[in-house]
Amino acid sequence: MNLCSLLFTVIASATLTSVGAGRINHDKVQPFPQPVPVTVSEKAAVKFKPSLQIISACHPYPAVNAAGKTSGGLQATGEYDGDCKGSSLGSQVYGRAAWHMDRWAIMYAWYFPKEMHFELYGEEGHRHYWGIAVVWLDNPAVDQPKILAVTTATADGPYDNKKDGPPSCDHGSCDPPFTDYFNDTRPMLKYGIGEYEETVTMVLTTEKLGELQDLIMWEQLTEEARDALSETNFGEMALVPFIDDNFNLYLEAYNPFQET
Repeated sequence: MNLCSLLFTVIASATLTSVGAGRINHDKVQPFPQPVPVTVSEKAAVKFKPSLQIISACHPYPAVNAAGKTSGGLQATGEYDGDCKGSSLGSQVYGRAAWHMDRWAIMYAWYFPKEMHFELYGEEGHRHYWGIAVVWLDNPAVDQPKILAVTTATADGPYDNKKDGPPSCDHGSCDPPFTDYFNDTRPMLKYGIGEYEETVTMVLTTEKLGELQDLIMWEQLTEEARDALSETNFGEMALVPFIDDNFNLYLEAYNPFQET
């Protein structure tokens, strides 16, 4: 499924122009340290924070620093992970959570300085990219919240939902059990271009090879950082999914429980 056709027309009209003066080199953006969680929302977000494995692609980098300076990204040329094998300053995953249709949705988002993939006539790509996961819970306030589903996506469109329940089967082959995609409470994700693939994807995996990044929730960011993420135009293929203008639209589009 492609999210662009569903969201871009709505979001693009509200996207503000780039704040060019606020850009710095992608490897100079200082991440936020992960705060000690205090609220129910923060504790749940840390508990269910996914791990992320990178395959033939850029590693995640911070998108903004405390002063509101945003990443200038990288030109989509050279090696798929050229100049973006990881920041010496540390990485970052962004989060935001809310009730949506009687379920608790925790959105996690990773920023990548560039994205590259193979098209029919050669390599294509973008400066700036986002990978997204939404963990759907029954209630974050109970002793043992239940994971109902996980949505994985890239910000420009393709997304996939896996729900708790019997594995789906097709042509005699079945997906792994839902629980196989978790390391304790953490969904295990894989981002990049896998074997026999030509495009970048964000998917659940059963391989325990991922890494964890410091989590910073939307409300924990400085006002300068929130403003910068909201006002900076990262490009039509890199819409920031968790800002005020976009957050609920993405949850609505990703909702795995909506009637079709």
